[in-house]
Amino acid sequence: MRDGLFTMATDGSARLLGGWCGTCGERHFPSTASCPYCSAEDVTEAPLSPTGTLWSWTAVTAPPPGYGGEVPFGFGVVELPERIRVITRITEADPARLRRGQVMRLEIVPLHRGEDDRPVVTYAFGPDER
Repeated sequence: MRDGLFTMATDGSARLLGGWCGTCGERHFPSTASCPYCSAEDVTEAPLSPTGTLWSWTAVTAPPPGYGGEVPFGFGVVELPERIRVITRITEADPARLRRGQVMRLEIVPLHRGEDDRPVVTYAFGPDER
């Protein structure tokens, strides 16, 4: 996974790293050097909320080209309180166990093992059981 997509706190919780534009005030994910809304380069890194609501979802039952993880897996869109919709892996692979508006929490999950046998991780959202 690309560096700079998330950060881990000392308590083990994760947050996605978005960008905040000092010119237009919009937030975006992932963070980029210039604002995707106004093209200003006044962008600073901004941790995003660790929870959001499920907006849409499906199950991926066939591996995409080059994908080394297990199938099936959930895939969907989670809307964060910052009004950012994140296209993301969903930890629940059974669509019948999900519902629109369900509270979802960010998790860092194993994806597969790399060519050097090191674990490769990714971010995903799962139903918030708290």
